[in-house]
Amino acid sequence: MKKLFTLFLCLWFPLIAFAGDNGYKIIYDGGSVTDLKAGTNMRLIIDGTNIRIRKADKEVAVVPAAAVTEISYGQDVHRRVGAAIGVAVISLGIGALLALTKSKKHFVGITWDDNGKKGGFAFQADKSDYRGLIAGLEGITGKKAVNSDAMTVKN
Repeated sequence: MKKLFTLFLCLWFPLIAFAGDNGYKIIYDGGSVTDLKAGTNMRLIIDGTNIRIRKADKEVAVVPAAAVTEISYGQDVHRRVGAAIGVAVISLGIGALLALTKSKKHFVGITWDDNGKKGGFAFQADKSDYRGLIAGLEGITGKKAVNSDAMTVKN
């Protein structure tokens, strides 16, 4: 009985370990992907030749890695004024300190041209997945990500 149980555990644990989704949590911010609203929680999955966007169990978009023309990234930094005001009602000192802190949101944009079908989308990446996501996109596409914060636009 112990051998059977041991065999069961030896076969079961590797299946559980590799059963997880290999994608990244993202929040859709906008772009040419139809039927999606900004703020929608989704997953971006990088496989051998494609970049897949999934919402729950439905595949929303598949972009061939060879069709990607540009990868851009940037950050939105803002102060936590609203949270500071809420905390200041309870404790003025902590609320004042909270007003000095900053919050960052990490954004990534992808554009593509798949045999004349041009498109693109922007999304917010989790702060812990941000660098790994960019490295994965650069690796699969062969394109270097461009820092959109460093770009200067003159009118």
